Amino acid sequence: MTDARPTADAPWPVGLLAAKIGAYIDRLGTAWVEGEITQWSMSGGTVYGKLKDLEQDATISFSVWSSVRGRIPKDLKQGDRVVALIKPNYWIKGGTLTMQVYEIRHVGLGDLLERLERLRATLGAEGLFSPERKRRLPFLPAKIGLVTGKDSDAEKDVLRNAQLRWPAVQFRIVHAAVQGDRAAAEVTGAIRALDADPEVDVIIVARGGGDFQNLLCFSDEKLIRAVAAITTPLVSAIGHEADRPLLDDVADLRASTPTDAAKRVVPDVSEELARIEQARARMRSRVTHTVAIEVDRIAALRSRPSLATPVTIVDRREDELARYLARGGELLDRELERADTTTHHLTGRLRALSPKSTLARGYAIALREDGHVLRTVDEAPAGTLLRLRLADGSLGAVSDGPVSGRE
Repeated sequence: MTDARPTADAPWPVGLLAAKIGAYIDRLGTAWVEGEITQWSMSGGTVYGKLKDLEQDATISFSVWSSVRGRIPKDLKQGDRVVALIKPNYWIKGGTLTMQVYEIRHVGLGDLLERLERLRATLGAEGLFSPERKRRLPFLPAKIGLVTGKDSDAEKDVLRNAQLRWPAVQFRIVHAAVQGDRAAAEVTGAIRALDADPEVDVIIVARGGGDFQNLLCFSDEKLIRAVAAITTPLVSAIGHEADRPLLDDVADLRASTPTDAAKRVVPDVSEELARIEQARARMRSRVTHTVAIEVDRIAALRSRPSLATPVTIVDRREDELARYLARGGELLDRELERADTTTHHLTGRLRALSPKSTLARGYAIALREDGHVLRTVDEAPAGTLLRLRLADGSLGAVSDGPVSGRE
């Protein structure tokens, strides 16, 4: 009866169908399969993961019991390409199909990870990851651009922690898909839109982690080149530690989680107020110290005799000035007396040499009309008009020429 085909009037119980499915799957036995590990997590000693066939775009879930885990390589991780010995297992109570792993082996670097590393090397050679390209984040951004999934925990974490640190902080949020085929294009468009907004000072791209495959959109080449081309500083807050998406390398700052991004971008108002108060205290101390030094310096200057009793300087110099005046008068009189004596001596010498003294003794000086003094008789032929200078005046005369009996 149970082998008859079920009808609406004679349906199979769910348990019967589940048992038939379980028996059929159990007869399939074990099989070796090859694929890419896209998820690898542990819970209660059991490993849960996913294997993906990149060519056929097919994925299966698997589990590794704790009894088997000790026999498999300990360095398995997301992105590894492996071959695994699996057996389909249908759980009747839950109605789920899983693949139980009995053995698993490395077969080399997975295709996804290999392509990712080649792209990382290419972009790195172009200088897109160079530290010199990193821009400093503003101390206190007026407005923060946030790219994240709609109603996501990452969005709530960033907003809550940023507002706790600085309540007046403002955001411009652009929602985008953060996994799947549309994610890379939507995240790229959101980043470009925020970069074009002159009010946005810094951009945060936030996602709450995920497996290796779900984060591949953040390693898209077009997205990475778009981030390298923007002028606004960008923070990558993907929240994934095992494998770094390329967005972490090209971003100006990598935050470990969305919460960490909020703390790195927004300063803590209480800490800044404490710093301001410390700076004020240091300035007050420095000014007080400087004023005290200057007060002591002024007091020392005022205690000097020249400022304390300035009259003593005048009194001390008064006697010196009187002596200098008396000495100056004596020197002046002596110099005048010496000059008077010299003048009288020179006057006597000048008078002795003057022709007037000769003329006073009866001599005369003969001059021609042109004022030339006659020194020989040949200079005054007969008829030459002469002028005779005597002691008390001059006389006119005419030469008769030379006469015999010269003396």
